[in-house]
Order: sequence, then C-alpha cells, then structure tokens
Amino acid sequence: MFKKLYDRTLKLSGHRHAPRYLAGLSFAEATFFPIPPDVMLLPMLVAKPAKAWYYAFICTMASVIGGVFGYLLGSWGFELFSGWLETSSYYPAFLQANEAFNRWGFWVILVAGFTPIPYKVFTIAAGVIGMPFFLFLGGSVVGRGFLPGGCYYSYMG
Repeated sequence: MFKKLYDRTLKLSGHRHAPRYLAGLSFAEATFFPIPPDVMLLPMLVAKPAKAWYYAFICTMASVIGGVFGYLLGSWGFELFSGWLETSSYYPAFLQANEAFNRWGFWVILVAGFTPIPYKVFTIAAGVIGMPFFLFLGGSVVGRGFLPGGCYYSYMG
C-alpha cells in the first residue's frame, strides 16, 4: 500500500501543480499521512534549483500549519479518535511522545522533525498534554524548517 502512495507522490513532483501538491502533502504528513514531503521536495529541488528556497518555504509553512491542525486535534478532539489510536501502530509512539513531553517539553517538538517517531505523533501529543501553543509553534518552525529532516535543511544539506 505504501509503495503505491510513495510512487504516486514521487510522480506528482513533476506535475505542473507540484508546489500545490507539495503544500498539501506537507500539511497532511504533519497530521496523518505516512509519506514525508521529502519524496516530492528533493526531486523538485533538483529539477528547478532556482526555486529551491520557494519550495522549501512552501514545505515548511504547510508542515507547520499541518502541525497546528494536529495540535488542535489533540487539544480539542482527542476523544474522537483515541479509540482508533489505541489500536493503531502509532499508539506506542504516542505513549513515547507523551513521556518525552513530560520530561523535556519544548525541546521535544524542536527535534521531532528528525526522530524516528513521526512528527504527526508529536503534534497531536502536544495538543493532548496542553503544551503552550507559542512554544509549540516556535519549535515547529525551527524543527520542521532548519533541523535535519526539515524542508530548508533538505535544500541546504
């Protein structure tokens, strides 16, 4: 199943509306989608290096906005999907993310972009535990943009 999604995502990187698809993918990946935006971003950077900063900006902002959506899901709607989460493969990661937030707070969201635990788990967990929103937002911008695994870092790295 993921192979087909991955292949389709890679194919969209050459589409004339690729920046729109990149934004949608970056938003969705921060909340629920399993394919990271790098699958589209890297071929786009290679194909049009002059637009690299533009693509990295789109990727980062859409990912952060998707992270905010995940935060709001955790904050306001956790009861709606907690049953599904407990039976999903994401549940152990969710428990790890909660433990990490309890120990390190802000620093967890800052480095969430390059941990083996999917960023979406951190966004939802941050909302569930009530992490201060502006700390979450700041950590997301830096973590999703400039640390390994982030959109700007993918261009610079």
